[in-house]
Amino acid sequence: MRGGKISLFDDLYDRFHEIHTDLVKAVDGLPAKALDWTPGAETNSINVLVVHLAGAERYWLGLALGEPPERVREQEFRARGLTADELKQHLSAADDYARQALARFSFADMDTVRKSPRNDKTFTTGWCILHALEHSALHLGHVQLTRQVWEQG
Repeated sequence: MRGGKISLFDDLYDRFHEIHTDLVKAVDGLPAKALDWTPGAETNSINVLVVHLAGAERYWLGLALGEPPERVREQEFRARGLTADELKQHLSAADDYARQALARFSFADMDTVRKSPRNDKTFTTGWCILHALEHSALHLGHVQLTRQVWEQG
């Protein structure tokens, strides 16, 4: 809360937090085999999806702040052998970062243009935040569906 009022940035954090909480529920109780399992060719495991989601969130929120972290995106897609507890640690760290990052923004920042070190494309700060959120929500759905298919198989 800023000055006793709920702001858009509080609402955005609440949505990130809700996604992280739903992801914790989605990985809870799954054995290592399920976390590394893929439902088919050209699909990702839950381990990959969670590690990638956490890395992407940190990247896009960091870029929005003008502080993009070092990231080797390709390594996220090689995540294997993690436990549900380790994935929960990734999600807890992502949640902490989102809370701290979003507390630093104001409406005046939303049109600030940032340049991605990955591909030299430019994005507004507002676009970076919204992209991080939509990307995380998309992968939450992927994780939930992967778990459902695993449990049915």
